[in-house]
Amino acid sequence: MDSTSPRGRAHVLVLPGGKPSSHAGTRPWHLTSVRMALLTEALRSRLTGHGITVGQVRYGVRGWNGDRMSPVHDALRALDATLDRRPDTRIGLVGHSMGGRVAAHLAAQNGVEAVVALAPWWPDNDAELVPAGRRLLVAHGTGDRWTDPASAESQTAAALLRGVDATWCPLPGAGHFMLTRPGWWHSVTADFLIDALTPETSSTGGNHDA
Repeated sequence: MDSTSPRGRAHVLVLPGGKPSSHAGTRPWHLTSVRMALLTEALRSRLTGHGITVGQVRYGVRGWNGDRMSPVHDALRALDATLDRRPDTRIGLVGHSMGGRVAAHLAAQNGVEAVVALAPWWPDNDAELVPAGRRLLVAHGTGDRWTDPASAESQTAAALLRGVDATWCPLPGAGHFMLTRPGWWHSVTADFLIDALTPETSSTGGNHDA
């Protein structure tokens, strides 16, 4: 696909994890940033040939911080900047852990078509914020002890019942930090985004054993 597609361009915003509460500034060497930088590069290598660009959001501070929802504002600015440059851009959101919560809070914004939540932190049934008509992929290690895979699965099922095109994709025994079979996380995310953001394509299924 190229930029002349009748559906316009597509862009993916990658949303790192963080902490429930912290006003410390984010740094590129923090593990949350490094982890998602690796995912960002993997997605670029897979998605560029499909006309999909990828950018990683950097938050001002590391924490969610209660009602302040600090990273949501940073991500919304990045989304608005993308749409200001090209209003017809189709947006995909990819968030890990706290980034999955950020993605849920942005899912109803104009232009957003696809959401990928990787081991999401959804303490307040945040998946309820994903509106009907969006496509949602939730991938989670069943051995995660940092965020709750059972809750994520039930929230995904509830989203499907209310009209979200939602898919639950567990990785048996894997933990929170995507260290078990990292290629699997990259592949399921890339395949889903290609299918969701490019016209008249179907998922290739990929090789998730990487």
